[in-house]
Amino acid sequence: MIGLFSIIVIGFFLGMRHATDPDHVIAVSTIVSQQRNARRAALIGVLWGLGHTLTIFVVGSAIILFNLAIPVRVGLAMELSVGFMLILLGGWNLLSFLRSIPQAPVSGNEFPVVHSHPHSHGHFVHSHPHSHSPEEHSHSPQNPLVRLDRTLGNRALYQVLRPLIVGIVHGLAGSAAVALLILASIRNSTWAIVYLLVFGVGTIAGMMLITMSIASAFQFVGNRFQAFGRRLALVSGMISLVFGLFLAYQICVVQGLFSSNPHWTPH
Repeated sequence: MIGLFSIIVIGFFLGMRHATDPDHVIAVSTIVSQQRNARRAALIGVLWGLGHTLTIFVVGSAIILFNLAIPVRVGLAMELSVGFMLILLGGWNLLSFLRSIPQAPVSGNEFPVVHSHPHSHGHFVHSHPHSHSPEEHSHSPQNPLVRLDRTLGNRALYQVLRPLIVGIVHGLAGSAAVALLILASIRNSTWAIVYLLVFGVGTIAGMMLITMSIASAFQFVGNRFQAFGRRLALVSGMISLVFGLFLAYQICVVQGLFSSNPHWTPH
């Protein structure tokens, strides 16, 4: 019983620590940067953790029960998916920010100055340019990603699927490493699967705390310094984009995903 209790405690706290991995925090920060509500941010963290746990449990259990060996190229491809996800999320935030930049007036003031303010649709916050002239008030999206956010931003299914899918992708990349670590430490397959579940619960708890903290910081700054709050969202997008490109370079070039002799160490 003491052995099982130790597995549960260690698995939970290692799961919480796993939630603080840089790629995890960067990914959720790009989503939470558009939230100003701590409860909604906590829900995003839980959904991300559920997606991550689902993949870890399914793939990890298969490795543990059937002693599967993941080919090098498949393992690298799973990790590359995280890089692509970070690039997508970073680009999403950058496009939203660029669209919120005030536009200069036309020469001769033939048209009113077009500018932008953050707008809240429920708990979803975004910006779009508009004019205060009576005849001009355009709310039409300027790019597909922002249009998707505006169209689906308030729909429950969209709000659930977005962090869930990101969590699934991240879990796919880390499942092999977690399963191999368990196999090296726990010989009993039942206890190993229990460890997977507890590890997942710890990851959910850790990510929930992280997303609540990020949303609270954005809310605090955004309410007092509106422009600076928008720049924080820009920074999170840039970090996500750069980190995603760095991961893609490491996997494709340094580890040689497309070379004749790729090498991969699960981590």
